[in-house]
Amino acid sequence: MRATTIHAPFDMRVEDVPEPLVQLPSDAVVRVLRACICGSDLWAYRGEAARQPGQRIGHEFLGIVEETGSEVTGVRTGDLVVAPFMWSDGVCDYCREGLTTSCVHGGFWGAVGYDGGQGEAVRVPFADGTLVPLPKEAASDDHLLSALLTLSDVMGTGHHAALGAGAGKGTTVAVVGDGAVGLCAVLAAKRLGAERIIALGRHETRTDIARRFGATDVVAARGEEAVAAVRELTRGQGAHAVVEAVGTEQSMRTAVEITRDGGAIGFVGVPHGSGTGLDLGVMFDRNIALRGGVAPVRAYIPELLPDILDGTIDPSPVFDLTVGLEGVPDGYKAMDERTALKVLVTNG
Repeated sequence: MRATTIHAPFDMRVEDVPEPLVQLPSDAVVRVLRACICGSDLWAYRGEAARQPGQRIGHEFLGIVEETGSEVTGVRTGDLVVAPFMWSDGVCDYCREGLTTSCVHGGFWGAVGYDGGQGEAVRVPFADGTLVPLPKEAASDDHLLSALLTLSDVMGTGHHAALGAGAGKGTTVAVVGDGAVGLCAVLAAKRLGAERIIALGRHETRTDIARRFGATDVVAARGEEAVAAVRELTRGQGAHAVVEAVGTEQSMRTAVEITRDGGAIGFVGVPHGSGTGLDLGVMFDRNIALRGGVAPVRAYIPELLPDILDGTIDPSPVFDLTVGLEGVPDGYKAMDERTALKVLVTNG
């Protein structure tokens, strides 16, 4: 089969690799219909996250179950399924508590020795704990497939950030970051009942999506200028709930400075700065809480899925470029150069 591999910074290839097989009774093989490129994939693409030459990549996909191991009971051959960005057994203490990303048997797609989502098929460990069945009729609805694909990562991650920040009825929410996760956090905050949502971003095409998703205000500034603008919008107090969806020292510092005393920050931006941007003294004095981290999206899919199916939320606009599998290297280039927000990959 064909799959995306990474060989060196900026050297992405689509190559022939062995077809995945059921290796353990708890495995399934999924033929990928839709995958995508994540902003976090760019750290490997740019050489800022180590990868072995030839390693697989991609952690967001949905597709059709092609084969199952003898112990798999939750999905059957022919089922349409979505996979969260990490696999998990579904039965360990962490999984039972909803923290599937800490599963004692869990792992990340594209890890050494495992398939990545940006390929024609994937061997799925612990299929019963990992895969979530979708309505079969969705397989023929391109728009719905795009929306459902966001459940593999960005919609669940945005939801995790909004929950961590304390978004809810009557709150003012500010979102630092206009990538796909930040935009999904806007949508999640709206879904949770936020009264006011301030999106921080400088790219008009992205902030237009933020407004479509429910943002009531847009701040097109960074640093102290952004802090001043948010303060002005909130009577000098800041936002009750702040999402940090970038992961740099500057973005975290901005998040702290625009949080209202007694408020909270939900952070989901993968940290990649020289420091944290946190001053514990400031957070202590102002009673600011910090919650978040890697999102256990498998635990959120059952909650979010019905709202996508009935049209209550539609995260599909985060995809603004579609490529076939052979076009994945061009997709990485487009996202790296910020000519694309998030790239959708189609297989057939």
